[in-house]
Amino acid sequence: MAAELRALRDDPFGQLAELERVLRMARMDAVAGEAQTWTGLGFRLGQTWLVAPREDVREVIPPPPTTRVPNAKAWMRGVANVRGELLAVVDLPNLLGLPDAPQQRLQRVLVLNSKRTPVGLLVDEVAGHRQFAPGDQRPALMNDAQPFTPYLLGAFARENQHWLAFSLHRLVQDEAFRSAAI
Repeated sequence: MAAELRALRDDPFGQLAELERVLRMARMDAVAGEAQTWTGLGFRLGQTWLVAPREDVREVIPPPPTTRVPNAKAWMRGVANVRGELLAVVDLPNLLGLPDAPQQRLQRVLVLNSKRTPVGLLVDEVAGHRQFAPGDQRPALMNDAQPFTPYLLGAFARENQHWLAFSLHRLVQDEAFRSAAI
């Protein structure tokens, strides 16, 4: 690169263009290196393990006390005061029509990473961050994945465990989610 820049000593615009080309190539190499794995936050609903893109989840908290919202559907647990901000808490298994699970100490709330939609989604268990390589992809697992199908980004298999890649942002944009009133 230094030789190319020296050759353009009398051409400042050419130097800038060459520098931009080199930086663009370096950026593409960095992005390609990052694309070798995909990271998400693993969680369980019933017997199904899912993984949400790590960018979808701002934080994971224990289920907070909630205040019921009048005329809201059963899956709308209520609103909670989390560090001075109101957070709608949604029972995700109930929203998706999964059988009711008894309240467990492993339950957690995934707080959506969105300023426009302050919502927390109650899940049965959180497994922490999981990384998947391109070879872990198993699109066929999405074929029989109701009721998760409309919100899936993909599917993975690793160490004899199946993981459905679940988009929390797709879920909160769905009309069924947006109509929480009875």
